[in-house]
Amino acid sequence: MRLDALFRTLFLVYCVEAGLFLLLAPWTSSWDRIALQLPIAALRGLFAADWFRGLLSGFGIVHLLWVAHDADLSLRKPRVSDAEPAPTPPGQ
Repeated sequence: MRLDALFRTLFLVYCVEAGLFLLLAPWTSSWDRIALQLPIAALRGLFAADWFRGLLSGFGIVHLLWVAHDADLSLRKPRVSDAEPAPTPPGQ
């Protein structure tokens, strides 16, 4: 069960980091510098477009909402005591 908790925690940390990056990075000056260095003109235009930046920021918000949802589920999940026996399936 501890391994499950570790994976859940790592996933939440990933979602927070990715969410904050995707939410904030497209609106920084370094994003503009990186977009101007792209070798393909179509990609330069795409990465510089406001709608694309908004799309990435929206995806960042989705990541942050996912964190809030999973954290809420983890906090509300009832803890099973080690002293309690595991429930037996019906019919046994």
